[in-house]
Amino acid sequence: MKLNADELRKFDESQTLELPPRLPFYLIIDDVWDTYNIGGLFRLADALAFEKIFICGQSETPPNHRIKKASIGTYKVVPWEYRESALETIKELRGEDRVIGGGGEEEGMKGKPRKIQIVAIEQAKDSISYTKIEYSFPLALIVGNETHGVSHEALEAADHIAEIPLFGVNKSLNVIVSGAIVAFEAYNTVYG
Repeated sequence: MKLNADELRKFDESQTLELPPRLPFYLIIDDVWDTYNIGGLFRLADALAFEKIFICGQSETPPNHRIKKASIGTYKVVPWEYRESALETIKELRGEDRVIGGGGEEEGMKGKPRKIQIVAIEQAKDSISYTKIEYSFPLALIVGNETHGVSHEALEAADHIAEIPLFGVNKSLNVIVSGAIVAFEAYNTVYG
């Protein structure tokens, strides 16, 4: 039986107790301004069991009503934190500043470098097709501002810059769409 939109949007928060463990998959939202985009990115992170979202810069955060609406409640089940900048987040994830996470032995060592692949999704002179990257986990994807893209500092710190080839008149995709394309490619490459 096909579910209608209302049925798809309803979930019982007790269902979160039955979810499989989250993957070592992170999303860095670098100064995304549209709150509907942020809400949609929560839905993406929930769909692929991301461990955490980092909302950076001038981005709004939950419980913003538009994020709540667009995320259809997933902002309650996907762990998230606010950070001043994407670069700060990258340094933390790599253990260059302070280590964040669940408090495991590896994560409990302050300053101990942590091997994590950082991939920015952007059109840049150093970018390569998202299908040419050898993804590995733990992995952090960076999506950027709708007008200005991923910050220069975050691009410099990334291991790879993934570009989605486009062949039409339009030369850009919505941040949710591009994030989803690369996230599912990375997931399928590693776990497929």
